[in-house]
Amino acid sequence: MFAAERRQLILEMVRANGAVSLRELARVVQTSEVTVRRDVRALEAEGLLDRRHGGAVLPGGFTRESGFPQKSHLATAEKTAIADLAAGFVAEGEAIVVGAGTTTQELARRLARVPGLTVVTNSLLVAQALAHANRVEVVMTGGTLRGSNYALVGSGAEQSLQGLRVSKAFLSGSGLTAERGLSTSNMLSASVDRALVQAAAEVVVLADHTKLGTDTMFQTVPTDLITRLVTDEPLAHDDRAGTELQALADQGVQIAVAGASGGGSGPKGPGGGPTAADPVTGGRQRRDVPLPGPRRQAPGAGTGMRTTALNEQNPGAERARVADLRRR
Repeated sequence: MFAAERRQLILEMVRANGAVSLRELARVVQTSEVTVRRDVRALEAEGLLDRRHGGAVLPGGFTRESGFPQKSHLATAEKTAIADLAAGFVAEGEAIVVGAGTTTQELARRLARVPGLTVVTNSLLVAQALAHANRVEVVMTGGTLRGSNYALVGSGAEQSLQGLRVSKAFLSGSGLTAERGLSTSNMLSASVDRALVQAAAEVVVLADHTKLGTDTMFQTVPTDLITRLVTDEPLAHDDRAGTELQALADQGVQIAVAGASGGGSGPKGPGGGPTAADPVTGGRQRRDVPLPGPRRQAPGAGTGMRTTALNEQNPGAERARVADLRRR
């Protein structure tokens, strides 16, 4: 494929989806990420798109929201890895809320195996994924159906969440920055997500690397309310993503990176399975960026998972881990 053909295809993908990762672009145009990065720079110089951490977005600073069909085909491997990892933070018998999104839908499919779980959601896709889970109780909010993402929104959804209290909220969004936190492109969705946050003791954000550093119109979760971020491994040459993750960690966000160990097996429990203290799912191992300060609830509380503060036990090793993440 000639360079002009590649760049036209890249431009069409960004226009259709709003935001596309370099990995996905390289796969579609069947070339290396280095070549795609060069093409994206050329298109940015012409004002046709904007570069973001590990991807490209529509020009203008704020990305528009893609519909479900487009989102479901973006960063599918990354979403699977994130969902595998995030499921390890849910314990038997917990009550949680799960917001709308393609990543949270992937998470829901894995939660079907958690006995005694109660899931409150405004997402038809999340409810559908759990519909046949005999040991999981699903509670849906009221509200008006928003067809583009199969979510219930509006005053009915928000009112049904009043007085609710659960252990964790699992949310996704359109963008995540250390400055503004999690954001989305739709006002109604943002309002319901804020109500979900108010119902939870801890907030877990699921965001793949393409959303890091992307800012969209409506803030849903400010950074100081995010307990944990579950994301995928940043691209090798994406220094800005590492910087963004460090900035989030500096503000007290616990960061778990799917695939951070390069597919290592991790500690094993009885029978060769993963231990509860350091879960390994889908051949991926959890790595946590240390939590510098106190959160609304201690990370890992109620899950049997162990986290270490930056200034505890082995500060030199912890600083090395943070530096390694920045290099990645």
